[in-house]
Amino acid sequence: MEPIISFRNVSFQYRTKSTPTLKNINLEIHKGEKVLIIGSSGSGKSTIAKCINGLIPSTYAGKLDGEISVCGKNPSREGIFGISKHVGTVLQDTDGQFIGLTVAEDIAFALENDNTPTEEMHKKVLEAAETVNVEKLLKAVPGTLSGGQKQRVSMAGILVDNVEVLLFDEPLANLDPAAGKRIISLIDKINSESDKTVIIIEHRLEDVLYKKVDRIIVVEDGQIAIDTSPNELLSTDLLPQKGIREPLYIAALKHAGCKLQPQDKLESIESMNLKPYKERLKNWFKQIQVPPVKTSKEIALELRNVSFAYDKSKSNTVENISFAIHKGEMVSLVGTNGAGKSTIASLICGFNKQDSGEIFLNGREISDFSIKQRGEKIGFVMQNQNQMICKSIIYDETALGLTARKIPKNEIKEKVFNALKICGMYPYRNWPVNAVSFGQKKRVTIASILVMNPEVIILDEPTAGQDYAHYTEIMEFLRQLNLELGITIIMITHDMHLMLEYTDRAIVLSNGHIIADDKSSNILTDEKITEEASLKKTSLYDLAVKCGFENPSALVDAFIYYERNQRKQAEKEA
Repeated sequence: MEPIISFRNVSFQYRTKSTPTLKNINLEIHKGEKVLIIGSSGSGKSTIAKCINGLIPSTYAGKLDGEISVCGKNPSREGIFGISKHVGTVLQDTDGQFIGLTVAEDIAFALENDNTPTEEMHKKVLEAAETVNVEKLLKAVPGTLSGGQKQRVSMAGILVDNVEVLLFDEPLANLDPAAGKRIISLIDKINSESDKTVIIIEHRLEDVLYKKVDRIIVVEDGQIAIDTSPNELLSTDLLPQKGIREPLYIAALKHAGCKLQPQDKLESIESMNLKPYKERLKNWFKQIQVPPVKTSKEIALELRNVSFAYDKSKSNTVENISFAIHKGEMVSLVGTNGAGKSTIASLICGFNKQDSGEIFLNGREISDFSIKQRGEKIGFVMQNQNQMICKSIIYDETALGLTARKIPKNEIKEKVFNALKICGMYPYRNWPVNAVSFGQKKRVTIASILVMNPEVIILDEPTAGQDYAHYTEIMEFLRQLNLELGITIIMITHDMHLMLEYTDRAIVLSNGHIIADDKSSNILTDEKITEEASLKKTSLYDLAVKCGFENPSALVDAFIYYERNQRKQAEKEA
């Protein structure tokens, strides 16, 4: 059978690059397949996507060699418009994809371009909206929707064109875990019911494997390193070698010394045959003694009965929020999109003022503190570091806060050099900010906060959209700041791996209220809390239950403790 997508000896070099991004790619994808493409940042996986949807060479100039066939067409000859009749793309940033003023208008955009009769257009728009469950949102403005709703509207917009290939670029990057599960389920439904070919590019392997995929393609250094079934791949140690995070239940079984076999259906904890591995897992667990977590008795930050509403005529966005964070703690703030996490951060930093309640820093009520005064003690690192960067040179960016406060130049120089050394960015102090990597930019923004000598740092989605190598780099760096400088760290995150691996405690929000404040392992093994807050139970919980553990959270604690020790050992050996 002829493949629906074919790459034959394809290489591509961007005009702005000195070396090829893709090197001799040979790939075939057949009609109806669901394929996951993964790889580290810069590996070339997004470039492969641009070749499939026609952006290369139509929009991105460069040298393209080899032969590409998509639905029997040559993208170079067809152009973006021609290929868009066959390939529909849902971008990571869905806001950049919206055209219409309402959801209905946006879905109808392709049909209007084709001069589709009005009656037929209305019918097709409604059918597409019903397929992705947004038929009740047709009159809504796209910008007012949640992340998950925006993904669905974007999907409807490509389904009306009846394309043969659906291409998803990091569909989970900005979604809470529950919304992510719904999107993966929806993609699976469309694939199975319509026989459309689906290609997913995503860092979050375990979340994508919530539903079956036919193949996993691993891209490394512009080449296809692996192309095999999930069961075959998970039975090897290739993923960690390629810098890709394995599903947690797979990692736990391998830590226990289990030799995993493909025939045991490794791709899903739901269907996996665990019988051959239970005893070895239990024996490994018995050998691990997890010490109790020690926390300071001193309170760094406290909120007492804090309430706030953006629209005073409506109900509160957050209501009666009370919690205390001790000095030197690393805490996750988690919950569904719109639960109030970012609102709480804005109230702590003084970007908004609470309607009622009190906020204390080191025992002192700070409601009358200005943003500037709070900024000297509380640092805030935004999700998108590019939105924080104001200067072109790393030294100037790091010094900006001190310069604004008219600190003497010699003192600024000393503080900036010290902060850049702590962040590992001192050798790049005179470099342009745009000349360093994504992870290094994040370090620059943190350095610009560190020069202020903060006692508390709040980070909004510190690892969003990053591959496992960059994720680990940033999180280990933050842990180092926490341990060595004693800085209290609060992380707003949708990443359940981050919550488990790096924060012993989590505060859970739902509809503007705190519904849990407990150990991370207890929260992610509590079905009621995870469901109410749109979180996702850790697969370690399912592993523990299926293997007969009396206390599932104890296995989670053992796993995290073991992995932290492994990391420490690796650092010593390095």
